[in-house]
Amino acid sequence: MKLKQRVVVLAILLVIFIFTKVFLIDNLDSSAANREDQRAFHRMMASLRVELDPRLDHTLQSPWEIAAQWVVPREVYPEETPELGAVMHAMTTKKIIKADVGYKGTQLKALLILEGGQKVVFKPKRYARDYVVGGEPYAGYDRHNAEVAAFHLDRILGFRRAPLVVGRFVNLRTEIKPVATEQLLGTFMTVGNNTCFYGKCYYCRETEPACADGDIMEGSVTLWLPDVWPLQKHRHPWGRTYREGKLARWEYDESYCDAVKKTSPYDSGPRLLDIIDTAIFDYLIGNADRHHYESFQDDEGASMLILLDNAKSFGNPALDERSILAPLYQCCIIRVSTWNRLNSLKNGVLKSALKTAMSHDPISPVLSDPHLDALDQRLLSILATVKQCTDQFGPDVVLVEDRMTLSHL
Repeated sequence: MKLKQRVVVLAILLVIFIFTKVFLIDNLDSSAANREDQRAFHRMMASLRVELDPRLDHTLQSPWEIAAQWVVPREVYPEETPELGAVMHAMTTKKIIKADVGYKGTQLKALLILEGGQKVVFKPKRYARDYVVGGEPYAGYDRHNAEVAAFHLDRILGFRRAPLVVGRFVNLRTEIKPVATEQLLGTFMTVGNNTCFYGKCYYCRETEPACADGDIMEGSVTLWLPDVWPLQKHRHPWGRTYREGKLARWEYDESYCDAVKKTSPYDSGPRLLDIIDTAIFDYLIGNADRHHYESFQDDEGASMLILLDNAKSFGNPALDERSILAPLYQCCIIRVSTWNRLNSLKNGVLKSALKTAMSHDPISPVLSDPHLDALDQRLLSILATVKQCTDQFGPDVVLVEDRMTLSHL
């Protein structure tokens, strides 16, 4: 064989060797990542049930200090949280030492300070479990039980981006009124034999108070994030206009995602994939009201998108608002880890997992069966949407690796 031919053959063999090696390494890396996703799923399933127990086996004996220590730029709480039950027990039982009107917003809430100085946001019960909220997908009052369910769904999906939430019963007469500020106390009233309050907010009205059953009010408490992690508010790129007859650009421009990808912080880093994770989360819970979102300040796009204010969810189990998924079907990308987790939750696993996760909450049952059934149906729609994307663009384009090593030091 001539020298030139030998060189050509060797070059071809070298190219084949390199491609084979790269292919095998990629496959090995992918298989290892998939196996880790499976192990993470099984760990999550094994720790689903959270028993509210005051006992702490930790060097820190304050539940508030433990929860504050959990927070890092990409997680509100870590994957393994043996103290979660103790923290949530404290949230639902610690003495209320101050009560005030809620922070700025459109919906009724109260800001409580618990023994030990921990702030929590209290959202009162407004609807019975089987009440169906009609009208627009963002209609109605906040649903306190939706906050509880959304937190546990965040755990199940492995996002860990939602602040801790637990149900709580409070006696408005003996626990709230004696420690209420004048501003909050001025909104209390009696309707029949029930103690009520209407608070201070954009839509708060004296004619639309939240009423207890006698003096006992059911609600949810959300753990306030540590002050050392100040929040920054962002307009959601797929936000609605909330104006009749006026569409947002994403509602008529199918290439809208291309424009988003050229805009900071979506042109690099994890934020766009966070938006898509959030769209999946919101579609599952029926939340069409995420017009803004929060991240940690000065994050340069590296912070997680924090899943705050999920109470406009679980309103109508028969309504599947597909437009919530616009970031997913317009961008046609999704994290591999999210895709793997969603596939693990098929065939009724999601409904069963959420029901188990919420079973020890003080206000259990948290959701009615129609809402739990709707979750499984919506999951199938998400999987079908991703399949349409992979059929059109291929899995190598659609399924994006974005894994980060997280430290909880």
